Amino acid sequence: MTRRTALESASHLWAEHMNAPFPARLRGADRAGFDMVLIDSETAGCVSTWLKNNGSLDARGHSVLVRCIARLEQILPTLSDADDPTYWQRLHELARLVADSPPRPANRVDV
Repeated sequence: MTRRTALESASHLWAEHMNAPFPARLRGADRAGFDMVLIDSETAGCVSTWLKNNGSLDARGHSVLVRCIARLEQILPTLSDADDPTYWQRLHELARLVADSPPRPANRVDV
């Protein structure tokens, strides 16, 4: 997948995600030992930054995102239908798409 394709796919999924309400029953809850609000906000922050930076995420952001992916992979199997697994699967897909996208060339300047 090219970076442009990744940006387009992530933009589409991001719009869906932003229009979906956070599952109310998971406010203040944890699954697999992880705070659901925190995992949502950390992942969304990384995706938002990547999109805003035209497909670029610094090393710290990438590290946070990889950690979020690992946590989501532990969380997903524990979710019940009442936890809105579609919300979390989409967030996981977004995170994977961003983490796996080709990096922007370091010396490239967008105009």
